Amino acid sequence: MEQGYAAVSMSAIAAELGGSKGTLWSYFASKEELFDACVDEATRDYRAQVLQLLVPSGNLQATLCAFVRSLLCKIMSKEAIQLHRVIHAEVERSPEMGAIFFRRGPQRTREILADYLRDAMEKGQLRQSDPLRAAFALTSLCMGYQQRAMLGYVFSEAEIDEETDYIVDVFLRAFAPEPRTA
Repeated sequence: MEQGYAAVSMSAIAAELGGSKGTLWSYFASKEELFDACVDEATRDYRAQVLQLLVPSGNLQATLCAFVRSLLCKIMSKEAIQLHRVIHAEVERSPEMGAIFFRRGPQRTREILADYLRDAMEKGQLRQSDPLRAAFALTSLCMGYQQRAMLGYVFSEAEIDEETDYIVDVFLRAFAPEPRTA
């Protein structure tokens, strides 16, 4: 985070940690593997939180509101903003960094959400669609808020609540069950 992905070597990482380069290499065969492990560790708690939030229930709207609010708070946190700034700055020089981050972070969240949405579609709570694309649609509605936060805007709790309700309303309108024909 301090020096950027491309500028840091495995030797510099080992020196910062106070260990030997050989020990670091025995755990990670490349800087990409180390970054992958770091992103996995950094996202593990949030994935567990998402799994707890997205438990199938009869109250789809409340569950989606809890998820969206959680996601907005996560992606607008100082740590997430800092990480996204680094990734955006480095991805042209190190495209593997972007691919690893996407696979470990946003993609995993979307897959967990897609499983939840698939269940809601099967129960008739949402219209039939590709659950992964529906998850992409819902998470994409949240990303504009992160963009604004990256530009320095700080959302109040009331604004987060208001935007959560708006995002879920838009999503539910887009994926409302098809009207039954008589």
